[in-house]
Amino acid sequence: MRSHEPVLRDEVMAALSPRPGAMYIDGTVGSGGHASGILELSSPDGRLLGIDLDAQALQLTREVLAGYGARVTLVHGSFADLSDIAREHGFHPADGVLLDLGLSTMQLSEPERGFSFQLEGPLDMRFDLSADMTAADLVNTLPEAELADILYHYGEERMSRRIARAIVQSRPLRTTTDLAALVARVVGRRGRIHPATRTFQALRIVVNNELDVLAQGLAQAVDVLVPGGRLAIIAFHSLEDRVVKNYFRQGARGDGSAGRPTLRVLTRKPIRASTAERERNPQSRSAKLRVAQKLPLRGGGGSEVKDGQWTDSNLS
Repeated sequence: MRSHEPVLRDEVMAALSPRPGAMYIDGTVGSGGHASGILELSSPDGRLLGIDLDAQALQLTREVLAGYGARVTLVHGSFADLSDIAREHGFHPADGVLLDLGLSTMQLSEPERGFSFQLEGPLDMRFDLSADMTAADLVNTLPEAELADILYHYGEERMSRRIARAIVQSRPLRTTTDLAALVARVVGRRGRIHPATRTFQALRIVVNNELDVLAQGLAQAVDVLVPGGRLAIIAFHSLEDRVVKNYFRQGARGDGSAGRPTLRVLTRKPIRASTAERERNPQSRSAKLRVAQKLPLRGGGGSEVKDGQWTDSNLS
């Protein structure tokens, strides 16, 4: 299992500003890269709750974070259930929440997980291996029109109908490389992006219900935060980044039910990886970090990012 380098690690630490005695939640703890940074900066008594759907990743995380002892609580679960998990383990309220969306290097490098179109493996794509539906179920059972809609809406694939037709005509498809080769024949090469990238993205999103889970997780993360607490989200494709951006904007305008803003958006534009990080870690090229702060009932203080630097300002 390959190690995973967390993207935008320094920027996330600046955004969350971990401090001693505070409590933090990493809702996608993965192999613990961001979590270890939070624990280091909140030493000696800051605590962290790490949640992840991937039980295999959690096994590695326990080893990576073992030195932090009782300061760490790890839970196999979904950040869609963040509020209940936080209450159960004494992290409600929390001072900061991080969600690092998307795939890890470890998941991509394991052929048996079925996430990579470059490595031969079963068409699986489940984050949680106890879940029922796999990518093979979608590819080999869905009607052509429904499959085309998935590729178009969740992969933003312009050739979705041609791909869906070819898939149905070639059933059954068993492996990742079979599917990738079929899509490549239909689409052809187009720039640096592999022709199967959008198809694999769409199937993975649907298998794991990612956009609905994200919407649920955002609302629960804000609920869990103390007033003044910060929520940091790293997105890797336009669909999930749009969900985050719109949720933050709505919270900044007013939540509708209470008629008042609940969030202050601290990133006018998403923070991107530096040139040095993009060269060192190609996965960071598409990463976008957005940060918001939960507003107190009346007034308060906060900070915002301008040109990559955190500056003090007043909440309104």
